[in-house]
Amino acid sequence: MTSTASHTDTRQAEGVEERQPSWQLRLRRFGYTRRARSDVRDRLVPAYAQPSPRLWAAFGLSKPAATLLVRWSAWVGPLLITLLAGLTRFWNLGSPKAVIFDETYYAKDAWALLHRGYEVNWAKDANELILKNNGDVPIPSEAAYVVHPPVGKYMIGLGEWLFGFTPFGWRFMTAVLGTLSVLMLCRIGRRLFRSTFLGCLAGALMAVDGLHFVMSRTALLDQVVMFFVLAAFGCLVIDRDRTRERLAAALPPDEDGVVRPDAHTAEHTRLGLRPWRWAAGLMLGLAIGTKWNGLYVLVAFCLMTVLWDVGSRRVAGARHPYKAVLKRDTGLAFVATVPVAIVTYLASWTGWILSPSDGTGGYFRNWAATEGKGGSWTFLPDWLRSLWHYEHQVYEFHVGLTSAHTYQSNPWSWIVTGRPVSYFYESPKPGKDGCPVDAGEKCAREVLALGTPLLWWAAGFAILYVLWRWFFRRDWRAGAIACGIAAGYLPWFMYQERTIFFFYAIVFLPFLCLALAMMIGAILGPPGSTERRRVAGAATAGVLVLLIAWNFIYFWPIYTGQAIPIDTWRSRMWLDTWV
Repeated sequence: MTSTASHTDTRQAEGVEERQPSWQLRLRRFGYTRRARSDVRDRLVPAYAQPSPRLWAAFGLSKPAATLLVRWSAWVGPLLITLLAGLTRFWNLGSPKAVIFDETYYAKDAWALLHRGYEVNWAKDANELILKNNGDVPIPSEAAYVVHPPVGKYMIGLGEWLFGFTPFGWRFMTAVLGTLSVLMLCRIGRRLFRSTFLGCLAGALMAVDGLHFVMSRTALLDQVVMFFVLAAFGCLVIDRDRTRERLAAALPPDEDGVVRPDAHTAEHTRLGLRPWRWAAGLMLGLAIGTKWNGLYVLVAFCLMTVLWDVGSRRVAGARHPYKAVLKRDTGLAFVATVPVAIVTYLASWTGWILSPSDGTGGYFRNWAATEGKGGSWTFLPDWLRSLWHYEHQVYEFHVGLTSAHTYQSNPWSWIVTGRPVSYFYESPKPGKDGCPVDAGEKCAREVLALGTPLLWWAAGFAILYVLWRWFFRRDWRAGAIACGIAAGYLPWFMYQERTIFFFYAIVFLPFLCLALAMMIGAILGPPGSTERRRVAGAATAGVLVLLIAWNFIYFWPIYTGQAIPIDTWRSRMWLDTWV
């Protein structure tokens, strides 16, 4: 057997030599060796970056210890950053003990949904009574006209159900989602960049962003939208990895054991039901069920994941990747996202649907039986016709909302944080409400929804960097980040006459942090850089990250509503438009 095996190996080696061009064979006498052929699996499923052995040597770690540390850091790093984010977001969460900004709508709507199944009209003095009686107030029964779907309010209501109808209760779930979103971003960034360090950096940047911090401590809907959008993106990134792994496993190796592109396999392999894509459809449905701007994200993400499939099959060797994707993937991709999102959205209205249709239930619940009676669509259930009418009225409201507001802003100003939103402001006198006795004059106590300025200004350059990398380097990661930013940002330019606010930008903030992390990674230097280049890059990147962290600490008092002397407050108003 040994002799036969040796003979076979020799013949295979001779065959390989015979297939080499004659000029290569002649050059072997001068030391020429064949270049190693690349394995397509390395392109379909790239390996995670490993720290340099010199780093472990500097810390005196053995190779087994370093391997164990790298394995555990994939979770320990993100969890530590999440712990920091959670501690800061839950610290003194019930302060200020007030109904701040649009909490006046969503906190009460959430409480009504828990008890009535639909939103109700509250008395004008309801906020004072709620705070005075620790939430022990009667719930009205008259239905209210509201312009946002119920999912986000149900999330806020979950915290109220757990901890009561109090500021801590109605802010609890946004703090939970804000904290969990940091963990998700760390893990998504790690998978996207194949680097634990860059993934943790992206999460840490979001943990010290002022807008994310304030939104995590306020019962508004946009933080909930951001959470579900980020979760959907993470599901799609995992789905991309899983399908490429399946393609790589299906490709046949050649006689040398190297996996090469294969057109037949790439064009005919079925990739299965892909449960992570279905999960993304669910998350997008929940995002739309919180605020309608999730619809734009649904469209953008569906297009993105189809293009990912095209790229995967092309790398695997497909000669007609678009045709292959259209035939093998697009149908299931549509079913897993659009219908799932629609069903999820409709299910979110269950409380309204089950409410009485005799005029004592949800707003417009009885429309089909009264004003909408008759017509060509009477074969549809009354609840569906009534809901459609309600949605049409809401659409008319949204597109026609042009009433002026003190803190409205144009989307052109968002990246430079031109007009943040003041959620809460008081001017306590010295010795009262935390104002120092020796303050001299009155203090300022404000909760300002302001993104950490240095982070956002640096992110403006990072956007340009990812666009350049996408267009000229064809880097899919940059394209994915750009897609997330575009889906959350660009639609607002179609409604510049509408009353819109800077805090809507929270939806694409995670992608800004990913863009900034990617740019910092480039500053650190590509693999194989000289030690001098690495030192310079590390110094530059380190200074930038430390300045961003310092900037967050500097603005801490106006993120948390602490009473500070008025001159100290004025020193933090860097732009006139912040006042």
